[in-house]
Amino acid sequence: MTYQEAYRRGYERLEAAGITDARTDTWILMEAVSGMSRALYLAERDRPMPPEMEARFREMTEKRTRRIPVQYLTGEQEFMGYSFRVTPDVLIPRQDTEVLVETAEKALKPGMRVLDMCTGSGCIAVSLALRHPEIQVQASDISGKALAVAQENARRLGAEVTFVQSDMFAEILGPFDVIVSNPPYIPTEVIETLQEEVRLHEPKGALDGSGDGLFFYRILAEKGGRYLKPGGRMFLEIGCEQSRDVEALLRENGFEEIQTGKDLAGLDRVVTGVVK
Repeated sequence: MTYQEAYRRGYERLEAAGITDARTDTWILMEAVSGMSRALYLAERDRPMPPEMEARFREMTEKRTRRIPVQYLTGEQEFMGYSFRVTPDVLIPRQDTEVLVETAEKALKPGMRVLDMCTGSGCIAVSLALRHPEIQVQASDISGKALAVAQENARRLGAEVTFVQSDMFAEILGPFDVIVSNPPYIPTEVIETLQEEVRLHEPKGALDGSGDGLFFYRILAEKGGRYLKPGGRMFLEIGCEQSRDVEALLRENGFEEIQTGKDLAGLDRVVTGVVK
């Protein structure tokens, strides 16, 4: 079977299985298995595909028909221009979260201490450390498996990040100039309505924000101020309908200059507050 024939069969298999982005996903799997760029594929597409490579491509295609996210099959996801290792132990980084990074970094100055709470893959902490090597970044998560992935990403990308396993603030020592967090924020009952790729394969602990989706925001609002220096800032990624509630939580707990920023789609995405 040639590379082109393998690609066509893979695409047809994914399309028949109802995969929305069948063409894109087929190419991503082909690229991951063969290591080919698009230009090289076009030049070599009529050549026979090595049998072991063909078998691997077919295996990954079949797994994708079972709604396993393509990022878990390739083990990679791009975020802020960096390639991050991802496994089923961590949430797949989303482009929306890049807005959190870009918003937070506007407040950064040399020597600042930054805490990334609920770090998951480490994409936020590692990106901030790479883009701003003059700051000190600490990242925490309750999951040891998630922290192992985050630590691997820091090593692979050469980022200076300190990692702490902690149930929210339990093992955290402040103070910090900035706290950033993309906590679990999906209401429990809503999780069952999500796409199969998310509902069946991404870690529920990284999604479930309890009954109203605000469980972790309450902790961040109630305790976060104690871990911030005077004038310190908190940056929280939110679901697009949670702005009013999260702003209220920060206000009730003494934060000031509270505001909400939008993502590229114009949806509410990042709530910011300052401790005086």
